[in-house]
Amino acid sequence: MRFSTRLISGLALSALALASPLPDSSPKDKRSFVERDGTNFTVFEHAATGAKIEFVTNSGICETTPGVNSYSGYLSVGTNMNMWFWFFEARTNPTTAPLATWFNGGPGCSSMIGLFQENGPCHFVNGASTPSLNPYSWNSYANMLYIDQPIGVGFSYGTDSVTSTVTAAPYVWKLLQAFYAQFPRYENRNFGIFTESYGGHYGPEFADYFEQQNAAITAGSVTGQNIKLVALGINNGWFDASLQEKAYVDYSYSNNYKQLISDSQHTSYLNTYNSQCAPALAKCKSSGSNTDCKNSDSTCYNSIEGPLSQTADFDVYDIRAPSNDPNPPETYATYLTRSDVVKAIGAQSTYQECPNAPYQKFASTGDNSRSFLSQLSDVVKSGVTTVVWAGDADWICNWFGGLAAANAVTYAGQAAFQAKALASYTLNGAAAGTFKTVNNFSFLRVFGAGHEVPFYTPQLALQVFKQTMQGQALAST
Repeated sequence: MRFSTRLISGLALSALALASPLPDSSPKDKRSFVERDGTNFTVFEHAATGAKIEFVTNSGICETTPGVNSYSGYLSVGTNMNMWFWFFEARTNPTTAPLATWFNGGPGCSSMIGLFQENGPCHFVNGASTPSLNPYSWNSYANMLYIDQPIGVGFSYGTDSVTSTVTAAPYVWKLLQAFYAQFPRYENRNFGIFTESYGGHYGPEFADYFEQQNAAITAGSVTGQNIKLVALGINNGWFDASLQEKAYVDYSYSNNYKQLISDSQHTSYLNTYNSQCAPALAKCKSSGSNTDCKNSDSTCYNSIEGPLSQTADFDVYDIRAPSNDPNPPETYATYLTRSDVVKAIGAQSTYQECPNAPYQKFASTGDNSRSFLSQLSDVVKSGVTTVVWAGDADWICNWFGGLAAANAVTYAGQAAFQAKALASYTLNGAAAGTFKTVNNFSFLRVFGAGHEVPFYTPQLALQVFKQTMQGQALAST
């Protein structure tokens, strides 16, 4: 129920009392307005979850398209737990456009990376100090919500109790519930989750958790708004360490850009993987203990990932570039420390792109070594249109590992998917990658893109985003 105030005459009030002798004792949502240091905030208290959402309307930062609304601020998801969000209406048909969320990975990296470097309404061209409009922004098609999670990441601040992907999911669900209550016009829209990198953990778990909550709402055991999940997209994701640690060895040897290791080194690293890394990961999987999973993470890093990353001077996010590659430009992070920008958007903390503390909490549980292929499989089985895609110049979450993870997804079309060859994927008739689709599940290798695919190939990324949100199989144009 939404909170409202009505003037009722004495006669009407008496009639109401006779008709309804028991007053409604259910909690009510509350809305108020406050001014703080010259900035106006809307404050909304969500009765169902106990969350409070506080935000600025139309800051004039980033999205400057006339008539396109934006909201930026915080959701309080617990005692001293303030999660930052930034929402942009669709540039066209916002009243009917779907709703999508974006999460960067890490774990512990801000989604402002995606907003300003990848697919948001503005970007910093050639390292400019101020942003300009991005013609390939994903809000050209959908209403877009960017979330900094867990607490302590980006502009989020306060007590961080999240120690794993699994413990992160409920807070994101809570934010969305409060968002729907404050902005009910976005309820029942088609909803998509898009993410990258550690999003190979986040995406499957968040999607699976949302669907579990939907089932609980339907069963009456949870009170909330159904999230109409129709799409999941994960580019250059980290899904399963046992598959992707081996992919480091193979990609370093036989990618299309730069051979990093020799034949003999390739054999040696495979032997090391089989004798050290793989057994440690198997132990993590069998016991599930934090100790075993932490040990497997350090074992694989020290024997495989770490040494391979030092075999040459290259950027692990774009193998074509040197380790000091200036792209994507980091000027956005400086922009987000400007006092006028911070004030305008309603931020209450100093921006931190990828702070160490949240990362260490995930490391303490060995979360990196835990596979999320079963959750990804559950989401695909449920019928959600799902795409696993990867820029083929990325080393850190390379497309070899992404394809291996995609082939390991268990669903009705798995055998056909595994047997299917990659075919050409085109953008306006030009070769842009290779892909395969069976039923509602697709894999796409993107030519010439590093880790942050929408930065390198923005027009293609928008095409993939739109096709996936529309529930279509990937298709060339």
